[in-house]
Amino acid sequence: MNPNNHKLKVKKKKKIVIIEDYKLIRETYQQIINSTEAYEVIGSYESCETAFKKIKNTIPDIILIDISLPGMNGVEGIRFFKHLFPDIQIIVITVHERSDYIFDALCAGAIGYLTKTGGEKQILEALHQLKTGGAPMSSCIARRVVQSFQTKKLEDLSYRENEVLNQLSKGKSYASISETLFISINTVKTHIKNIYEKLQVTNREDAIKLYDDKRLR
Repeated sequence: MNPNNHKLKVKKKKKIVIIEDYKLIRETYQQIINSTEAYEVIGSYESCETAFKKIKNTIPDIILIDISLPGMNGVEGIRFFKHLFPDIQIIVITVHERSDYIFDALCAGAIGYLTKTGGEKQILEALHQLKTGGAPMSSCIARRVVQSFQTKKLEDLSYRENEVLNQLSKGKSYASISETLFISINTVKTHIKNIYEKLQVTNREDAIKLYDDKRLR
């Protein structure tokens, strides 16, 4: 029997770089990550410019990056690193929850978006999701992404479909909508069927909720 068969196979750790301008936060992230067997921090930097100078020769597998940074901001940094190293996976960890920051970061190439209010545990959860092919996001961020897509769906409705949905939101019956818009009840039903399909909902209540949410924004 070959004794080598009994040797444990050592798994290669994923290399991580942290870009965050607050030293204490960088050190906290590093401590959390280095406590695992699957990941190791190979660099911790306060700016994208400093990080780039250091990682050119040892390219990480994953970058954790803030949005507000001195010099090049996080979104610019994501775009820059993804252009040079397309295979790098980038997760944003920030206090910013505005939709424009979220979508700018995702469009620039980030695979995930976390808020700092999520606590330390979310970092390890995010790395696990990344490992299994997921796109880690804090629940509040995921909600904003969903809302944005739903708003886009509302914009895809035709003028007449919007009119029908407006009447539905006022509690009008099919017969009342038919009378108000001078169309047949069958036409009303067809419009409502199309509305449900475009909004990916199955009932009046969900369709009205999307419509009302858009008006309140």
